[in-house]
Amino acid sequence: MKRIIAILVAIMLCVTLCGVAGAEDSWTIFVYLCGADLESESSFATDNMQEMIDASAASNVRFVVQTGGAAEWHNGASANELDRFEVVGGVSTIVDRQPVASMGESTTLADFLRWGLAAYPSAHNGLVFWDHGSGSINGVCFDELSNQESLTLRDIDTALSSVQGSLPGGFDFIGFDACLMGTVETASILAPYAKYMIGSQELEPGTGWDYMAIGTCLAANPSADAVTLGKAICDGFYEMCAANECENSATLALVDLSKMEALRSAFELYAHNLYEATDDEANFVPIVRAIISAENFGGNNRSEGYTNMVDLGGLIAAGSVWSSNAKAARDALDAAIAYKVQGTDHWQASGLSVYYPLEIQGSQELKIFRDVCVSTHYLALVDKIAYGFANGGSWAGYSEDKQWDWDAMVPDSEQSTVITFQEQPALDEDGVYYFVLSEQGLNNTVSVEAKVYVLSDDGQDYISLGYTSDVLADWETGFVKDHFDGYWFSLPDGQNISVYYVDTGDGYDLFTCPVTVNGKDTNLRFAWYYDTDEIQVLDLWDGVDDNGIAARPEDSLKPGDRIVPRFDAFNQETFEEGEYSGWEYTWEAGDNLAFGLLPDGDYLYSFVIDDIFGGSYVTDFTGFVIEQGYISYLAA
Repeated sequence: MKRIIAILVAIMLCVTLCGVAGAEDSWTIFVYLCGADLESESSFATDNMQEMIDASAASNVRFVVQTGGAAEWHNGASANELDRFEVVGGVSTIVDRQPVASMGESTTLADFLRWGLAAYPSAHNGLVFWDHGSGSINGVCFDELSNQESLTLRDIDTALSSVQGSLPGGFDFIGFDACLMGTVETASILAPYAKYMIGSQELEPGTGWDYMAIGTCLAANPSADAVTLGKAICDGFYEMCAANECENSATLALVDLSKMEALRSAFELYAHNLYEATDDEANFVPIVRAIISAENFGGNNRSEGYTNMVDLGGLIAAGSVWSSNAKAARDALDAAIAYKVQGTDHWQASGLSVYYPLEIQGSQELKIFRDVCVSTHYLALVDKIAYGFANGGSWAGYSEDKQWDWDAMVPDSEQSTVITFQEQPALDEDGVYYFVLSEQGLNNTVSVEAKVYVLSDDGQDYISLGYTSDVLADWETGFVKDHFDGYWFSLPDGQNISVYYVDTGDGYDLFTCPVTVNGKDTNLRFAWYYDTDEIQVLDLWDGVDDNGIAARPEDSLKPGDRIVPRFDAFNQETFEEGEYSGWEYTWEAGDNLAFGLLPDGDYLYSFVIDDIFGGSYVTDFTGFVIEQGYISYLAA
């Protein structure tokens, strides 16, 4: 009899607990916390977990966290196991441990979700991917213990499909506390598995989301739905960015995944019009130029690397002249964005990005895109661009129906073959460096910059100072000449830095500079307000590495930071390429970059002509000398 009573009590207790766990006002948020170097070097994951602890005072709010993918943890988690935490009522408890496995494997994600959904049934469920993100091609959650293996969009699809039976209604939301994952390709993959997606088009700061805002929202409003919570997540993130003085570049959007089918259909009709317009080669160049001018995210420059993430709204606007379905596509996009926040740098951001090859970086990238693209005709447009890139700007023989071998299509040559001249680069009688593009060359040109080198003190090497946009171009005739006045950016000690253009904002240009700060190689970002000559140092960013990982930006320079400029260089006799470092400068309170005339010395200057396919042509160098404030050019 006692045994029967005990069993009945146990059953009643189980029913009671399950009823509470699955109550209408209960939320469980699963956090797939791949710490990577964000945790091992900066403890950002630990900081976010502490926010969960500080916020979850209400019993109806639960975070269930799996940690992994970091060489070192600062919160008691083990680098040699996958630890699973329950964070509820202001307390964090390790409730399970599994053998170490790559957080970049779909099976690891599936195992966590299968276990968590069974152990913690709840009326409302969210899923957050935490780590580095790299957009539609390389995905999210790069495990530093497994050679930076990541979850691709197809990996996520596979994992979620395998556990779909455990949560028939799907997640209330799936979010990415990671850079660049707010893409239409991501949303399309997630549409069968969740009601809403939360993601950023742009880079996220290391501090990430505000998890106290999440817990506070649900504690104050237990019956909150995904829209209410999603808005709180977006607002909390923006306020966190404002507290760290990086709100100008912030983006985060809540996407209604039930609208994705309508968006895919509308975008397909838009892309069909656009692709058909390229049958007339006269349309091809202006279409590509318009797309390239659309807003993009994650750097996309020679110094920091390329993510190839372009604003979907901007891409639709770029083709509106050639597509009668552009307005319908934009209306469908706007309908899919339930809520968004954005800073002044991205005031036109639509809420979702799309892959576009601003820089074709290899056939593997194009193959991955083929598998996740949301539109067959948009895929054909990108395919056609790659074909033209590999065939000297010619589309003869191209067919949309043929599956092209992209391995064979992407050329090894670093010099664009589609840039040709009517008059080769030379000095005119007034000592001005110029060239005239042929009609074909003009049609294939997107932009022209110039690269500047300075001769090293020992006279052995030419050291790259980066790029300048001080070039005058007549886009009707193809005539281009230099307009360089010899002014450059420098550290407070007068040491010039290597500068790369990133983007243009409202009254300013955004630049980046490769540096070493406190022994770590990174990039210093700054804005130059050209009307007032004011310079604002913004942040430090490691850029996009060889694995496609987009780092999270870090705080700007602080007093006491040791900064060393970095430069590309080549030997003037052997032309062997190398690197060069300046000398160390200790940043002080009140310091800023300067903009002034380069010091007297010998320099080299060349034009860099970017083509519509993502390639470039670098002209021969001409020399110039700065002496007593005057600049004079030498024969090429």
